Order: sequence, then C-alpha cells, then structure tokens
Amino acid sequence: MKLGARAFKTGLATAIALYIASGFGFEAGIFAAAIAAVSSIQPSIYRSVQTIVEQLQANVIGAALAIILVITVGNEPFLIGFGIIIVIGICMAFKMKEDTTFIAIIAVIAIMDTTELPFLEFAAIRFTSILIGIVSAFVVNLAFLPPKYETKLFDDINQTTSEILQWIRVTTRHLSNQPALKKEIERLGTDLSKVERTYHLFSEERTYSRRKGRERARKLVLFRQLINTSNKSFLVLRTLHRLDDDIENIPKEFNRRIIEEVDKTLHTHEKLILMYLGRIRKKETDPLEKVSEPNIPDLVDQLLSVYHEDDPDRLRLLPLASTLMDYHKELIHLKKLLYSYQYKHQK
Repeated sequence: MKLGARAFKTGLATAIALYIASGFGFEAGIFAAAIAAVSSIQPSIYRSVQTIVEQLQANVIGAALAIILVITVGNEPFLIGFGIIIVIGICMAFKMKEDTTFIAIIAVIAIMDTTELPFLEFAAIRFTSILIGIVSAFVVNLAFLPPKYETKLFDDINQTTSEILQWIRVTTRHLSNQPALKKEIERLGTDLSKVERTYHLFSEERTYSRRKGRERARKLVLFRQLINTSNKSFLVLRTLHRLDDDIENIPKEFNRRIIEEVDKTLHTHEKLILMYLGRIRKKETDPLEKVSEPNIPDLVDQLLSVYHEDDPDRLRLLPLASTLMDYHKELIHLKKLLYSYQYKHQK
C-alpha cells in the first residue's frame, strides 16, 4: 500500500487544527476542528482557493440554522435530523459541492449537541473550531506543492495505452485468455477513468504569464487528443474481445489482413507517442509523413464484404469496422496536432 501526498496533508492539517483548538482552550470543539480539516483537504491549490469561500459560507449557514433551531425549539435528536435536511436543501439551492455541504452538516451536529456550557458560548466555540479546521487545511494546501499533474498525466496515458496496444496485438492473433482479458478490460477502463480525473486536475492549474498560458493551452489540446485516441484504441480492444470467435472463423486471408493493418495502426500510435517524448530523431523530411500507412478504409471495405449480401450475418463485423475507422481518424488528428505543437514549441 502506497500513501500519497494527500494522506500526508490530511494528517498534518488535522494535527495543526487539533493543536490550535487546544491552544485556545476549545476542548468542546476539538473533534469538530479535526473533522473539518479532514473534509477540507483538496488535491490542488486551485481547488483549495475555489472551495474555501464556499466552506466558510457553509459553516455560517449551518451554525446560524443550528442556533435558530436550538433557541426556538430545542435540540432533540429528531430536530437535529430536521436541521440536517434543511441545511442540505439550502446548500443544494446554492449549488454547493458535497464536501462543502458536509461542512454545513458538521456545523449543525456540532452546535446542536447537548452541553452544560452556556449555549451561545458553546456555539461560538464549535463554530470557531470548524473555522480553524477549514483554515488549517487551506494553509496546508498552500504550503505543499501540488503534484506535477502534467508528468503524471502523460505517464498514465503512456502506461495505459501501452497495455491496451499489447492486448490488441495478442487478441488479433487469438492468443488471449478470454477470462483474463475480460478482467484486464475492466481494469483498463478504470485506468482510463483515472486518466480523465488527472486531466481535469491538470486543466485546473493556473499560469501567470501569457506565454506560459499559450503553451499550456496547446498541451491541454494535445493531451485531450492523446486521451481520445487511447479511448478509441480501448474500444477496438473491447470489440475484438467481443467478436473474437467470429473473427477467428472468417477466411484466413481476411484474418491475416486484419492482423497486418491493425499492427501498422498500433505502430503508428506508438510512433506518435515516441515523437512527443522526443525519442525519434528529427530528419529533413517530416518524420510523421507516413503516419497514414495503415489502409484502414480499405480494410473496412473488406470487412463489410466478408459475408455475402444475402447472408444474415453480413453486418456482424460492422462494429469492428466502425471502431477501426474511428481509431484511424483520431490518429490522423493526433498527427496534425502533434506536428503543430512541435512546430510551435520549437518556434
């Protein structure tokens, strides 16, 4: 098990909140401060800045509602439940996020709790304790540099894509273990979802110069296309897995043509990634000149002509033809973006 930076930040923010609350003598609000700190940790500085205002508002909303309920009707358990329902509705009306709404719920529970202290003093301690937890988490988020999402994003794309392409090569030759491949497809789908989340975190990062902003915008477009292309290759793998028996039973010449064209397509995909990494030396001629070597359109025509027109299974290979064509188009688009990006980057 590997602990990430967020786990470390959560523990540190909680410890800081506990120390500060204890230093002020807020024994009645120590755990409220800790819970608020835990729920306020964000994966990036931008998200931390974006949510702290909402969290402060949620704390005020929850505290105000709790004080009103206790003063007017009391703090019976069913009233606490009623207060939580009301505060959730208010937060939904303001379109607050789940973690922000959680801060408001903490405030309601903490303040409406039974106490022997004067109520207003108790409410002020709990409100301030939650505020301490929020600010502690915010300070920790600012103090620690966020992970380099650009590096992590490309590494994840490269790793996931490499595994997809390897499985496609094995599957086109009908060598894959079907149960094992099914599990791998599920895992790869999860990995692609993680790549999407990392992309969103990378897109939220901010730059403070126009030149870096333009460079980063080009990277965002290129990474988006890298992800789109990987998703299309994943769809090809799923389709090959689903149609494995049908493809194995078609004439050998068509089967061999599928292997040849798919291999050239995969080679093209790998070459484009190596181009981005700068591992292919530059030549006087465009190194991407032959990116369209795979003749996927012709292969698609052949796939659609495997069965006779009067054969009820004539459209059985249509899903494979469609996904291969989409994959081919995404690769061509990736080639154009990569060429443009490298030209601008050199310039």
